[in-house]
Amino acid sequence: MGVQHQVWDSDGADRAVAVLKAVADPSRFRLLWALSREELPVSALAELLGAHVAATSQHLAKLRAAGLVTSRREGTRIYYRAPSEHVRGLLEGATLAAGDSAEAGGHGDSAEAAAAPAAQERTAPAGAVRAARRRPATG
Repeated sequence: MGVQHQVWDSDGADRAVAVLKAVADPSRFRLLWALSREELPVSALAELLGAHVAATSQHLAKLRAAGLVTSRREGTRIYYRAPSEHVRGLLEGATLAAGDSAEAGGHGDSAEAAAAPAAQERTAPAGAVRAARRRPATG
């Protein structure tokens, strides 16, 4: 029984890097996190980010180009979603990896702690989340 080695797939690696680059932006990560759970219109996504609709649309275009989100039009509204379970797996894997590296450095308790900001931003009003980010830490 020999160990099987996966043959290097240059095209596959290029596609994987494009996906990782698309997710590497915090705003796009939050968009994907929300869209992996439910379909939302651009206006709701902009509110979630606390950003302008135009800026949110640019982020969504990058995610769509990477094949991570799909869209549909209903009247004048465009709805987005991340239909693939692979997207959710990617986000959860990144969150777990961030939790592991935080634990190694003594900065975190678990993967759930790493996911908490994204969950908070989904439920908190955008203005409250921005205000919380601006407050200096007090010791």
